[in-house]
Formats: sequence, structure tokens, C-alpha cells
Amino acid sequence: MDLIKKGKYALEPSLTCKKCVMDNTDSLITFNSEGQCSYCTQYEQKLKEWIPLPEEKKKQIKEMVAVCKKAGKGKIYDCVIGVSGGVDSTYVAWLVKDLGLRPLAVHLDNGWNSELAVTNISTILSKLEIDLKTFVLDWEEFKSLQVAFLRASTPDSEIPSDHAIVALMRQVAAKYGVPVVWGVNFTSEAVLPKTWSQGHMDWGYIKNVNKLFGGKKLRNYPHYSVWQLIYFNRILRQPIFNILNNIDYDKEKAKEFLIKEYGWKDYGGKHYESIYTKIYQSYILPVKFGFDKRKAHYSSLILSGQLSREAALKKLSEPTFNTDTIKDELSYLQKKLDIEAVEFNRIMNLEPRHYEEFSPVFPKKIKRAESQLFSVLFKIIRKAKSVIR
Repeated sequence: MDLIKKGKYALEPSLTCKKCVMDNTDSLITFNSEGQCSYCTQYEQKLKEWIPLPEEKKKQIKEMVAVCKKAGKGKIYDCVIGVSGGVDSTYVAWLVKDLGLRPLAVHLDNGWNSELAVTNISTILSKLEIDLKTFVLDWEEFKSLQVAFLRASTPDSEIPSDHAIVALMRQVAAKYGVPVVWGVNFTSEAVLPKTWSQGHMDWGYIKNVNKLFGGKKLRNYPHYSVWQLIYFNRILRQPIFNILNNIDYDKEKAKEFLIKEYGWKDYGGKHYESIYTKIYQSYILPVKFGFDKRKAHYSSLILSGQLSREAALKKLSEPTFNTDTIKDELSYLQKKLDIEAVEFNRIMNLEPRHYEEFSPVFPKKIKRAESQLFSVLFKIIRKAKSVIR
């Protein structure tokens, strides 16, 4: 099998930020006269929006604990957390237990777990005495959906997993009537180029891609529609807490702590606890699209003061994938997805397409649906008042 050294349509950077390491492989990025990119110039404002002031952090943590304990009164659990085996979710598991909460851990098994991820999950939850609920996806359905996204040729092939994880978390939390505690955090995820992937929340987009390029109906795939989001957010008013934004979260220090205290093991890259994610982010995205997600990850750490630009540039000078193992990894991916090498190479050489080609802009759908819902509710209320009179 021949490796594709550079995708036919991969973007080549011509301008790099002077402060972080983002460049114009993100087509929406802009630069000021000092050579700093829009992520850097907007960082402080976004920091104020996402991260509470120091005196507010402890207060919000206490409020979160109070909300969880109130919701979990008389129940076996008082919150739901997601676990993947990665550092963020593992640290959240430790943190909620340290705060005296009784979490239920939810794990999505999409067929791509690395052995290291499974070991990390088992080790940490056993030592922390946290119950685990694992959901195993219908492999034939999910395989078909993943191949559909590859054939669609958008840089969004992680969406099938990401959407299902969120759906399960919110459904389980609704079932038990308790809040969701996320591992999402601004510190290490401040830089997330929209052009590199979008449509995670858009069930219509997922259905359309599957209809056009997939071969299986999604009968068992966990999902949420616009109306279900409105139900979770507006009707249930389901509390969601981004707990890592309420502490001084340092990813490297978190790793050191988990390794020392709980025997956690590093997997070598952000979200590389998933074999598919490792191959997709290290090979398919940079080779086909020219998107190196390390740039976004490192830029977030640079802006939060956890990594120097020099260290990031040194890391970026290394290949995105291991040239000694990539052939075996691609062979494994093709075999598992039941696609031939010829088909995979065809996919790699397809012209990239965009989210908007397969779905209307999602926020407009949310607003329109909410407007319709509240219009109906107001009519019902007005009718009820007239009957009472």
C-alpha cells in the first residue's frame, strides 16, 4: 500500500501567528499589523466569558456541588460524567469524587478503544469506586456512518462519535434527573477552528450524510435533534457544569498527578485514546486537508501559559504520524471499516467539501424551532386563560 504523501487538495500555510502557532490553513483566521492572529487578539475577551474571576471560582464550585447534591437527594447518583481514558475526563472523575459527589461514569464504546484507554478507565474508576455504564454502539450501523463521513469528504469524520457521546450523556442525566459534569475546558481548548470541523450538534447534517453516502439506517445510533435539545435545555432545564473552568486547570500537572497517584498512563496525543482519532488526526486531516490539529492544541496551551511557542514549534517540526507504523495503522483502519485500499485512496483524493453543502446553518434551525415552540406555548396559555375567565 502506497502512502499519500500530501493530499491533492491539502492547504499549505503561508502565514503563521507571531504569538501562537496557528496559521492560515484556517481560512477564517485574520492577522493584525503586529502579526498576531485573531485567536490571540480575542483570547482575553473569551477568557472573561468562559473563566470566572478567582474569587468566583470557589463560589461556583460550591454552587455546583449544592445543585448536584440537591438533584441526587435520595438517589444513588448525583451527577453524570463521561470517561474516555483521556486526561481531562480522568481528572474530572477524580475531582468530583474529591468534592464529595457520587457520579455515574458513562463510556461510549464505538469499537475503537485502545487497550491503554480501557486500562486507564478500569484503573481510575476502580480506585475511586465510581460505577460505570458502558454503551456499546451497533458496530454495523456505526461503521457505515463513519465510512459515509469519509466519503462525504468533509473534515468532520469525528462527528459520529462526538454526537453520540453528548447524546448519551444528556439522556442518562435526564433518566436519573441529575446534572451533567463535562471535561470540556477553555484552558486547553480555546483555539478550535470552525473550518476544521463543524456540525457536531446537527442531527439533520448527520442524517443527510448517512443518507447520501451510507448504507445502513441509523436505528440504534444515539442522537439528539433540535427538539430534544430544547427539551433538555428549556423544559428539563438540565444543569451542565464545565468543572475544569472553575479550577486552575493545568493539563501537564494533571497528568503528573494522575500518573503518580492512580497509575494513569499517557497515550501520546490529544484524544489518542481512540485508535480512529489517532489515525484521523495524525494522518487523514493533515494529509488530505492540510489541517494539523496540534497547532490548535498547542496554541491553546501557549495562550494559557502552559507551553512556550518555541517548544510548540519544536513539537510541530516532528511528523504528525509515525512513519514506521502508519502503514499498519491504515491497513487496520481499512480492514475494520471494510474498505479496500483503492477506495481509501480514492477518498483521500476527493475534493474537500463543506458542512454547509449538506445542512442549513444549525443555529438558525435552533432559533426557529425555539420560536415555534414558544409561539405554541403562548397560544395554549392564552387559550387556558380565556377558558378560566
